[in-house]
Amino acid sequence: MPAPRPDRGPLRVVQWATGAVGRYALRSVIGRPSLELAGVLVHDPDKIGKDAGEVAGLSRTGVVCTGDTGRIMAMDADCVLHMPLPAAYFSSDHTADLKTICALLASGKNVITTTGFVYPKSYGPAVVASIEAACDQGGTTLHGTGINPGFMCDFLPLALTGLSDRVDHIYVRESSDLRGHPSRQVVVDLIGFTRPAGDYATMVRPFRAFQRMLFAESVHLVADALDVRLDEVAETDEFEVAARAFEIAAGPVREGTVCASRWVFSGLVRGRPFMTVEVVYKADSAQTARWPEPGFALHIEGVPQLSVRVEDVSHGLTAAAAHAVNTIPAVCAAPPGIRTLLDLPLPTGRGLIRLA
Repeated sequence: MPAPRPDRGPLRVVQWATGAVGRYALRSVIGRPSLELAGVLVHDPDKIGKDAGEVAGLSRTGVVCTGDTGRIMAMDADCVLHMPLPAAYFSSDHTADLKTICALLASGKNVITTTGFVYPKSYGPAVVASIEAACDQGGTTLHGTGINPGFMCDFLPLALTGLSDRVDHIYVRESSDLRGHPSRQVVVDLIGFTRPAGDYATMVRPFRAFQRMLFAESVHLVADALDVRLDEVAETDEFEVAARAFEIAAGPVREGTVCASRWVFSGLVRGRPFMTVEVVYKADSAQTARWPEPGFALHIEGVPQLSVRVEDVSHGLTAAAAHAVNTIPAVCAAPPGIRTLLDLPLPTGRGLIRLA
């Protein structure tokens, strides 16, 4: 277990992966005086040896990107922002993220990840035991987060139930426009847009398992926090094809290929939904009239009836990165172990206000 730093200076942070979300997190870490960039792990060979500032689109930092995971493991740092593409989908070893996270924790570094682990208990006691053993060895903390899951379908519903006298059903909807999303790996390889309809059904099978695993974490977290025992989490999905060809940042969408999908995850109690999470993805909302417009909606049926709508998040990638970065101080100060959103202070934009 590493000795605490006596200087109480900036927290030393490692950025693990610089993809669609990681690059925004890297920019945020570089720009904050309370944080010091300790290292950057990249998977793209073209980024190895480059200055982190260059990768982030900023001035030079003196920190050189590396592809050597051993070098990162041996590095002195307070926290790792772990933001790779999820191994549960992109790796032949679906437990690779768990193994990496446990190794980082055991090496004495706190970990904040966007690959799931919002509520590790939902994966069963074996996963929890392996994480807790790594935390004990390193004297460290794990926290899983993101914008959804991580905030919209778990933190917000729980916050709103504080106004409830009775809760009958919780409904959360995310509708995302991926027109400007730059990652072909996410938009095409993961979500399946631009695929022919006949190929999509086969291709999406592993994504379906990944999605169910991801959103089941949030449903179980909310249910457990409200002392509700779920019987199961059910999932359904459907898709829409493009009526005409159009372009998005991730590439061309041809007529007749998949351009939108809708997923529904329901936490059931005696056959009735206690919590429902609806997730809609659109390659371009202007090209797909079916299903709701982009934004987030939250309804709590009960006494009283409560509804909240976030009509627009102008840059979801930035929001996901910022939510993780804003959590760093609380995670580094927390006792060792798994820390969900129920265990940490609400991350805010403290220190980020810019007044003219």
